[in-house]
Amino acid sequence: MAGWTSACGVRPSGPPGLLLSLLVLFAVIPWPAAAGNCEFAKILEFPITMSNLRPYMTAKINDTDVDFMVDSGAFYSAISAANASQLGLATYHASREFFVSGVGGGHTDASIARVNVFTLGEAALRNTEFVVLDGRVLGRVGLLGQDVLHIGDVEYDFAHRVVRLMKAKDCKKALLAYWVGTTQPYSVIDIERTSARQPHTVGDAFIGGVKIRVLFDTGAGPSTLSLAAAARAGIKPDSPGVVAGGPVMGLGNATVPSYVAPVSSFKIGDEEVRNTKLRIANLAFPNADMLIGPDFFLSHRVYVANGQRKLYFTYNGGPVFNLSHLQSASSDDDAATPSAEAQVPDASKADSQPAASLPDAAEYGRRATALASRNDFSGALVALGLAIDLEPLNAQYFYARGGVYLQMNAPESALHDFDQAVKLRPDYLAALLARSEMLLRKNDKPGAVADLNAADAATPKQADARFSMAYVYERAGDYGSAITQMNLWLGSHPSDARVSAALNTRCWDRALLNVDLPLALKDCNNALRHLVVGNTFHARVYKSLGLLLFRMGQYDESITDYNETLKIEHRDAWALYGRGVDEYRLRKSADGQADMDQAAVFATDIAEEFKRHGIAP
Repeated sequence: MAGWTSACGVRPSGPPGLLLSLLVLFAVIPWPAAAGNCEFAKILEFPITMSNLRPYMTAKINDTDVDFMVDSGAFYSAISAANASQLGLATYHASREFFVSGVGGGHTDASIARVNVFTLGEAALRNTEFVVLDGRVLGRVGLLGQDVLHIGDVEYDFAHRVVRLMKAKDCKKALLAYWVGTTQPYSVIDIERTSARQPHTVGDAFIGGVKIRVLFDTGAGPSTLSLAAAARAGIKPDSPGVVAGGPVMGLGNATVPSYVAPVSSFKIGDEEVRNTKLRIANLAFPNADMLIGPDFFLSHRVYVANGQRKLYFTYNGGPVFNLSHLQSASSDDDAATPSAEAQVPDASKADSQPAASLPDAAEYGRRATALASRNDFSGALVALGLAIDLEPLNAQYFYARGGVYLQMNAPESALHDFDQAVKLRPDYLAALLARSEMLLRKNDKPGAVADLNAADAATPKQADARFSMAYVYERAGDYGSAITQMNLWLGSHPSDARVSAALNTRCWDRALLNVDLPLALKDCNNALRHLVVGNTFHARVYKSLGLLLFRMGQYDESITDYNETLKIEHRDAWALYGRGVDEYRLRKSADGQADMDQAAVFATDIAEEFKRHGIAP
């Protein structure tokens, strides 16, 4: 999957009855006041960490540290059902009128969990409610949504790795971009009136001179324009220069293809980006044509003045729309920066400037993740090195540096750091999984399985990590353990968008082991039922069915399913060789040999692979 969208538009279809009056629970911290009678104060500030172009913060649910994705596109803060169970939270079903809808057209049922104490920064909130989703929640534990972010104004200062909740009183005419000096340019746009029921930040922008409505969504991943709005600007999937961008996922099981399209001009406020590229997809956004994602927030400092119905922003530097992972080395990344007419300063090196006071290790760690999100890997290594110097026994920084080395294609350096992380914390799940992947690259399957077994022992049975662990066990050849992991994962994630993949994996592994074949057939058939028409994942499920039906001695039916795979994936060596074996069993040796010879063209070791699983003509 190339990408997925935030749970933008997380909202009830009926009366929510859930919003809390949080403002009175926060201590107001003095802040430099704006001019005139304006009373301007900081309610709360919390640090963020960027990971895969998404912002995370750490809070506490009761006494347990948890990570939340800061998601301004989420109507309400949420956690997954599996994580609610893992945290020991009691849940109750919401009314029938309440469900959560997503930008991909999908929706999922929701429950409610009540937390005794939710600690956010310096504030401890009691009897706080969260939406509990039966499907996939787009965060490592959950989403911090607009029920918190909308208690006043909010400032997103991702370049400096912080989010601030602000209070402005009698400030209707004040300039709330308080950080700008007398010469620094800034932009300001009008935004729509917000409320507890309609909390999203929506304003106007222009694509090639065509007016569109944009929703500012910190959890969206790369900024995405709807196909309908793109068409109004004369951009379609078959237009010149448009290329495939991979599938994107909304809430629930909805997955749609995306495209990367050249755009002559994107203008918002006084800032114009010329000759850039945008991701477009057939998604329906709540009350908007485009999601403005974290790539924009990384390249800008943003203040959402809900009381004024305005949004202020200044340019930090770097690409406004970060699609570098989709572009070739010859692509013009510089075109994705504002034009000279915008007169914005180049602050792209702000993170390398000396601070007024010496940062601590945590600040260097956050700085590193922000730099890595901008593909400044050298800067990230420097920051993590400083963090390690300050806290040499903190496994987190070695793990983070290992991840940066991986992005730099330096696997030996990455493995060394993962080793150190596990040495410092033998039960460090993320480091164990990362090291197991690295050991598999070195064909050290026993070492990889040992790490996976340690991760298994350290992981709650409801954990989402078991989905990934199943695949690594499978790659290590331990199919029984892969099945066990999928059993645990499916038991806690019955409505997840990845259910079809999990069912297919369990079907495939059972077929490889030649065990529980009736259960495997049920898994494969259920996987097909979870897929929408046209999803190319059908090819994998049909391949699993081809192997399974071969194991069951149903050679004609096996050929039929392999044919379905080959209609979609013409060069699939397994399907070709498997069909050849079926044809041999049906005494069609000439056809069988032709298929197996063709399979060997695409994968020279395919015959040996079949033999390892006890399959021969």
